[in-house]
Amino acid sequence: MSQNENQNEKTPRDLFDDLLSKVSATDKNYDIEKISRAFKLANAAHDGQTRKTGEPYISHPIAVAGILLDLCMDTDTIASALLHDVVEDTEITLDELRAQFGETVAELVDGVTKIGMIHLNTKRKKDAESGEEESLEDTMNITTEEELKAENIRKILVSMFKDSRVIIIKLADRLHNMRSLSTFRPEKQKRIALESMNFYAPLAHRMGIAQMKEEMEDESLRYLDPFAYKEIEESLERHKHWRDDFIGKIIEKVTERLSGTINPPPVIEGRIKGIYSLYKKMYSTNKNLDEVYDVYAIRVITETSADCYSVLGEIHEMYTPIPMSFKDYIASPKINGYQSLHTTVLGKEKQPFEVQVRTHDMHQTARFGIAAHWRYKLGYDKKNLPDNQPQTKFDFIRQLLDQQQQADDVDNLATAIKTDLSVDEVYAITPAGEVVSLPLGSTVVDFAYSIHTAVGNKMRGAKVHRKMVSFDYVLKTGDVVEILTTTNKAQGPTRSWLDYAKTTEAKAKIRHWLKHERRDENISSGKAYIESVLKREGIKTETDALTILALRHKYKSLDDFYAAVGYGGVSLANAVMWIKDAFDDRERKSEHFKSPENALDEQVEKVVKRKQSTGVIVEGVEDCLVKFASCCNPLPGDDIIGFVTRGFGVSVHKAECININIRRENEEDRERLTKVSWSESSREFYTATVDVVAVNRNGLLMDISKVIAENNLPIVSNNSRRLKNGNAVVQFTLEIENVEKLNALMNKLNKIAGVVSVERTGK
Repeated sequence: MSQNENQNEKTPRDLFDDLLSKVSATDKNYDIEKISRAFKLANAAHDGQTRKTGEPYISHPIAVAGILLDLCMDTDTIASALLHDVVEDTEITLDELRAQFGETVAELVDGVTKIGMIHLNTKRKKDAESGEEESLEDTMNITTEEELKAENIRKILVSMFKDSRVIIIKLADRLHNMRSLSTFRPEKQKRIALESMNFYAPLAHRMGIAQMKEEMEDESLRYLDPFAYKEIEESLERHKHWRDDFIGKIIEKVTERLSGTINPPPVIEGRIKGIYSLYKKMYSTNKNLDEVYDVYAIRVITETSADCYSVLGEIHEMYTPIPMSFKDYIASPKINGYQSLHTTVLGKEKQPFEVQVRTHDMHQTARFGIAAHWRYKLGYDKKNLPDNQPQTKFDFIRQLLDQQQQADDVDNLATAIKTDLSVDEVYAITPAGEVVSLPLGSTVVDFAYSIHTAVGNKMRGAKVHRKMVSFDYVLKTGDVVEILTTTNKAQGPTRSWLDYAKTTEAKAKIRHWLKHERRDENISSGKAYIESVLKREGIKTETDALTILALRHKYKSLDDFYAAVGYGGVSLANAVMWIKDAFDDRERKSEHFKSPENALDEQVEKVVKRKQSTGVIVEGVEDCLVKFASCCNPLPGDDIIGFVTRGFGVSVHKAECININIRRENEEDRERLTKVSWSESSREFYTATVDVVAVNRNGLLMDISKVIAENNLPIVSNNSRRLKNGNAVVQFTLEIENVEKLNALMNKLNKIAGVVSVERTGK
């Protein structure tokens, strides 16, 4: 009989008695009477309710309480877990809980209830089985699904910051639901699994609760990529006996070697990587299971840090270390406080395996993370943590919330938080030897702002291992990074830095500087962009209508809206979407435009002239009318995509064009996207526009023109203007063959004395 079948045969009282047995076995300071009262109330309230598995519903709160008991959470948390669904699903009120169990339990249940109402998947459609809405905020004044998603995430973060036990209960609740996800329909399985993989598992990682994070990832993968999951699972099962024997022999040898050397003797245990960890290793590097180095591992747990390094030395004498595999997380802890020594070695059987060495305290932190605080309070360990210990784990939440207050546009909050909660990290080093931990994919811009806001704002260049690198240089672990700064008070970040930065912290600080130091310039550039959108879309409107649009999106004035567009507080994609939503097709016609018939004839004539010489191949279509989108001006070498227009052939855009991103959000428009590619034999010239920002000086325009002339590139048009900070911007449009030649030109322009930035427009 399986364990699940055995569980199904148990009554709620039997399940709770099992929980009480676990509580008693701990022999710690739990209030069993309070926990029993919580069960009695929850059992009565949920009477008659069942889960999709057919079990009584109360089995779920009991299981959640059991998960939290394994984390050694306190009495109020266990009681709250038993009661966490009664307010949402029964007639019990918060006031009743407050009267019977106290303020803390009531607040914890209220927090979990509110999080339970929040869905990170915000599509406004009904659950086909229950008929209930999958998103909650029909009454909120939020205009886009991305804003709703961001606001929901912000609510979760606020709940976490008030009392971390709220999110720990929610994580346990989500984990138990993941264990029974097979009873849901496939669409909902994937939605819940994706939500768990993208948000809850990284959150568990950031809180340091490794066992929750790993199980949630494995269970999510089971539904997101079932074939890969099954392949890895079956491969591990086939090698189970060999694996157990292999790890057993290693433990025996290491135990014998360390006996008498390390006192007291360390604890040695074997382990195998989780299925998702192996999946990442295999599929990111295109390797099979036999080629992954650290499938097998042993963990050595000692009393002191000094013992850890002694054990490492003994291991390296016994086995051959694999180069570049050693990681010292004791000297340089991970963001979530994780500490351990990692090394990968080669045994006599030529089978590589990983060795982790840590102290008992480090091991508890690795297993329980923030939950270790309550473990210590209950007397599980001799040492006591300071009262503020758990709060320090949530400094990143305070920073994240503070940074988002500086941003006007919340549409990228979900992506930003996903980056900041990233499981994967890189460790770069300052010239003074200080280690800086950042999410994987971070650039030197993120590094500069992590050092200090002033360092980021005054950055004029960066060196990695004493060599100059570009601002978009992606950091690798071990990089020694030196940030070069300027004393010029007028110089600061440009909007292009928002493309280079990956972390929320850096982006927020860049936007803050641009917002407060460049308001007039922001208004001017934002207004120019909005006017170009209106012109491109054929929308004729009055200033009053734009003012109403700005007020609708919570800006105090039209200038505030223009400024937000100018400094990046509003994404360009959102600005376009807001405009299109605000003005319907009937407002797009005016006496300033030619009649539809004449306009169509003129457009077709232009396209026919170019259709044989565009250098673009439309997949599956011969002799197709093709035109290049003016919003992004693609060049050979750019990734491109086609959009089938109504009557004008195929419009070719850069793949990352903001208008294409908007099209992808609309099901009808998505069907009109088509694959296109550059013809290898194309010798055509294309137009590209470049903005050069530089310190204003005599001879600047001549130096720029000289570089362009030396590259034999014809200039179609150019204009320049002086900025209020003393700089000048020179914009020119030229004819060029491909993106490689454009990049080469831009690199040369960057070397001109006084040049601050060189950017290709129409991105």
